[in-house]
Amino acid sequence: MVFRAFVKAADALTVGIPGGPRGYQVLAAAAREDASSQSVLAQRLGIDRTVMTYLLDDLVQAGLVERRPDPADRRSRRVVLTSSGRAVLADLEQRLRHAEDHILADLPRAEQDTLRRLLRQLADRINARDPVANVCQVVEDLHDAGERHTRRSPRQ
Repeated sequence: MVFRAFVKAADALTVGIPGGPRGYQVLAAAAREDASSQSVLAQRLGIDRTVMTYLLDDLVQAGLVERRPDPADRRSRRVVLTSSGRAVLADLEQRLRHAEDHILADLPRAEQDTLRRLLRQLADRINARDPVANVCQVVEDLHDAGERHTRRSPRQ
C-alpha cells in the first residue's frame, strides 16, 4: 500500500518530464554522477541502452540535459544537466519530499526516520546479495502486480 501510494504520487509529480519517473531517475543520477556517460547511467539505473538513448533524446529536446564529448574518450558522451535541468530536478525533489512526508504523516517523526533508515539498509543489503539488472523493470513489475491484486480483491 505504501509503495503504491508513493508510485501514484511520483507518477503525478513527474507528468511533463520526459520519461516520467524514469526521466527523474536519469536527472537525479546525472546530477550525482558528475557527468557520467550514458552507458554508465544506463547500467547503474538498469535501463536498456536503447531505451536510454531515446530517453536522453527526449531530455535533450526538453532542454534538461546535454550530451558532451568525453575528453578521455571521444566515442563516449557524458550526460550533463543544464541549468534548466537542475532547476526542474530541485523542484521535483522538493515535491517528492513533500509527497513522502504526506504518505508518512501518520507516523511520528522519529518513526519516519527509523523507517527510512531501515528501508535504506534493507535495500542496500538486498542489492549487495542479489544485484538487480533492471531496477525500472522491477518497479514496473511490482506496480503491475499491485494493480492486479487490487482488481482481484478490492478492499472496502
